[in-house]
Amino acid sequence: MLIVQKFGGSSVADPARIGRVADRVAATVRDGHQVVVVVSAMGDTTDDLLALAGAVSANPAPRELDMLLSTGEQVSIALLSMALAARDCPAVSLTGGQAGIRTNGFYAKGKIIQIDTRRVRAELEKGRVVVVAGFQGVSEDGEITTLGRGGSDTTAVALAAALEAGLCEIYTDVDGVYTADPRVVPDARKLEVISHDEMLELASLGAVVLHPRAAELAKLYAVPLVVRSSFNNGPGTLIKEVDDMEQAAVVSGVAHDANVAKIGLFDVEDRPGIASRIFQELAREYVNVDMIIQGAMRDGRNDIAFTVSRDDLPRALEAVRRIQDQVGAKGITYDDGVAKISIVGAGMVSHPGVAAAMFEALAEAGINIAMISTSEIKVSCVIRREEIEEAVRVLHRKFKLGSGS
Repeated sequence: MLIVQKFGGSSVADPARIGRVADRVAATVRDGHQVVVVVSAMGDTTDDLLALAGAVSANPAPRELDMLLSTGEQVSIALLSMALAARDCPAVSLTGGQAGIRTNGFYAKGKIIQIDTRRVRAELEKGRVVVVAGFQGVSEDGEITTLGRGGSDTTAVALAAALEAGLCEIYTDVDGVYTADPRVVPDARKLEVISHDEMLELASLGAVVLHPRAAELAKLYAVPLVVRSSFNNGPGTLIKEVDDMEQAAVVSGVAHDANVAKIGLFDVEDRPGIASRIFQELAREYVNVDMIIQGAMRDGRNDIAFTVSRDDLPRALEAVRRIQDQVGAKGITYDDGVAKISIVGAGMVSHPGVAAAMFEALAEAGINIAMISTSEIKVSCVIRREEIEEAVRVLHRKFKLGSGS
């Protein structure tokens, strides 16, 4: 079977850890599998490189920044390939471009548009482990572009889909996917199995165990995933199609995201095309919008509120201020002191009253809700940031998700 294994920065942070990764990869090969390995930069290398760029330029060119950041993964792939060779396990290191990963050309936020697998398949046929640099690819113009934070997860899942791998293993510094962040809820329980839909929602809502784009690709191409620790031999959490699951939990987990800001536009004209104009302008600034609420119309006008990443707040405000007069908004406000709390579960679709139970639990804890968003398998609320950890614990108890429940 062909297996794609991804190891994060903490897993390859120093030579000793790289050696342990090499031992694990070599053992997989000895078990009779072909292996493609995707690795991140060592430890805090990406942050160190960003600091170096900041030391020489207050506003480095995006192209040169991607050129610099891409070197972190190249160090990791070379060292891991050397470590594998020292264990009599033939290996070859490939940059994203050498592995055939083509991107759309957007610096710092590139997206994979195609993977030419011929080079990787040729190396596998030679009996080699293929060690690929995560987080990067090459545009049609031959420019190196990075995929943004968490891009190595995306690289691994995209390669697994393109190669039709039997399994994609995401090795990280946690044992798997938990019902909540164990740092906030000590009795959070590790899930043995979760659906692609649930993982996508959890990843999008703040669970940092898997990047949202990776979860999206895994769902789209039905890639079987395992999230497991690189520091032990535990089974981790299996992520697969919901049809294969014996039973869908009503609520599988509680996710939270403190990197949230809310923007409101007051008295926007109520006419066709206004919402399109607002959100097209945000899209031009590459601002992802999450929750959107439009108030009831009064005198031909509405209020529109939406949330964005707090990191994107300056660009989002700049965009809406540019078009304030065009959409007839009489005022703009923002709040960067909010957070998002969410419950996720594939079984929610067939169990009425779940949202009501969530609102009841938050109300009993004295936690006010500013915005609400729902889908078939999740309910999200915007609350004050200082109340987020208490909200996680309250909802974890309410839905009896703990290890002792």
